[in-house]
Amino acid sequence: MYSVDDYGQMIADKVRTRAYAQALRRAIEPGSTVLDLGAGTGIFSLLACQYGARKVYAVEAGDAIAIARQIAHANGFADRIEFIQGISTEISLPEKADVIVSDMHGALPLYSTNVVSMLDARRRMLAEGGVLIPQRESLWAAVVEAPEDYDRLVSPWARENFDLDMEAARKAVTNCLVKTAATPDRLLSEPQCWAVLDYATMESPGLSATVSFRTVRTGIAHGLILWFDSVLADGIEISNAPGKPRLVYGTSFLPWSAAVPLEPGDEVSVRLRADFTGADYLWTWETGIRGNNPKPTNACFRQSTFWASPFSPERLRKRESAYRPRLALCGQVDAEILAAMDGARSLEQIARAVMERFPARFHSFGEALARVGDLSETYGGRGSA
Repeated sequence: MYSVDDYGQMIADKVRTRAYAQALRRAIEPGSTVLDLGAGTGIFSLLACQYGARKVYAVEAGDAIAIARQIAHANGFADRIEFIQGISTEISLPEKADVIVSDMHGALPLYSTNVVSMLDARRRMLAEGGVLIPQRESLWAAVVEAPEDYDRLVSPWARENFDLDMEAARKAVTNCLVKTAATPDRLLSEPQCWAVLDYATMESPGLSATVSFRTVRTGIAHGLILWFDSVLADGIEISNAPGKPRLVYGTSFLPWSAAVPLEPGDEVSVRLRADFTGADYLWTWETGIRGNNPKPTNACFRQSTFWASPFSPERLRKRESAYRPRLALCGQVDAEILAAMDGARSLEQIARAVMERFPARFHSFGEALARVGDLSETYGGRGSA
């Protein structure tokens, strides 16, 4: 979850915030209903009220929504903004929205549940003829020379540091998607558009495409740089492309398994996949390099963010389809607590019962109550005090 300071940095990005404000002003008509997805501290909800919205539904999963409520009250908009703390795909609205606005990007739109939330909101909560902000986003890639970023990743695992073979760690870090910044002079190829997200028509959050490059200058290539151009409304756009005014998002770096010297005219082909896996994206990039000079450099890499996170054999075994799980003590405790959340018992009553049932698990009533409270916050539905 983002902190209040993080949201402040987003608002302070004037290029981004003013562009969204301009798109909102254009889209909202007197009496409009607006859905603000990932509302954070509520800046788009507040602006929607300023621009004449009759009703705003501000949906935010994090606790920053408490700050948004206070700011709405301080500005006289509390009666027009309904704050809903939760995940948008798990809530319903009493009416369709004329405008849906969202900025849940990371360095790319393919970040966490951003795209999934947009598509779900369009299907279930957008009125016929309604407006989406943003409308569409183009994803771009280029071959990049990024020695500082690459060195930061791989140099801690160099053998010469301690005369130890730490190749396993080096392999892991070169399968990461890394936030960075790049200037145009670091590009070794012309940019290529590899996908367009048209939120009005797309159906799946996943993407797969092959993109080809031809290098335009001599250099040491370290991977790909990725960015996006966002069309918020006709004529209103923002971009985190190299050379554009720097935005809060940054750009993304996909490193290669090894640095590769390239010459003008060398060919690079990359198959890029971004598969939504339930909570975030799994990235896969398969690279083929073919040189066209008298002494060409040829290389082939197959990489994935799957390999960036180490999995122990025990954890993998527990995911096998034939594995027969049995609840550990902590699982038994949580199952008991969840079963007791029937709307008839208070958290205090549940905590005392579970403490009596599992005396070795809790050292104090406060510890038991804290665990019950955690599960209530995560899984509790509507209750009463």
